[in-house]
Order: sequence, then structure tokens, then C-alpha cells
Amino acid sequence: MNQTQQIQVVLFKPQGSIDLQGGIALSEEMSQVVPQPHQLWVIDLAAVDFMDSSGLVSLVTGLKAAHQSGCRLVLCNVKAPVRLILELTQLDSVFEICHTYEDVMNITEDSRLLVAG
Repeated sequence: MNQTQQIQVVLFKPQGSIDLQGGIALSEEMSQVVPQPHQLWVIDLAAVDFMDSSGLVSLVTGLKAAHQSGCRLVLCNVKAPVRLILELTQLDSVFEICHTYEDVMNITEDSRLLVAG
């Protein structure tokens, strides 16, 4: 008998700019999550129009924390200015990036998802 692993999705939706203040806010929000193996952390950047180096630090820190805990982190709805920053820093090859939140859900192996956060 196969036992199906249920994936818990933790959704982060930063808004505005991920600069020093926005990066700190995102980092604090991610640090409040109790990571569990096999969680899927999704950062929906649909409402983010700007990101600077401080924002990059918060994303990289979140990715590191997720991976250390056995979680998967995916970015979605990345607008052109933010995508450009990720490409210039070559972090677009480090992060898993999906076009939409629905695309993220389509790549998961289990359709029975729990949404947290």
C-alpha cells in the first residue's frame, strides 16, 4: 500500500517594495513559520514592483532556511523589474520561478494541499 505524503503550502505575499524595510518584514514573516519537512513555501510577488539588494538578501536567507529544513521555496508572479534584478544577479538560476500561483500548484505531486500562513 502506498502512503501519500500531504504537502503543506505556506504562502507569502509581500507588497510594494522589497527594500530594506520590506525585506525585514518578509524575513520576519518567514521566521515565524515553523518549518516542517516537505513544506512548500511560495512567495507570490504579484504586488511587488521593486526589489533592491536588501530584498535579495531576504529572499536568499529564506531560500537557505527552507532548504535547511527540507522545504521547497518557489517564487511566482515575478514582475519584469524584479525579474531583471534576479537575472542580473544570476539568482534566476538559483530560485525556482513559476509564472503564476496556479503553475506552482500544478507542479506539486499531491493535489490534496493544506494552505497555511
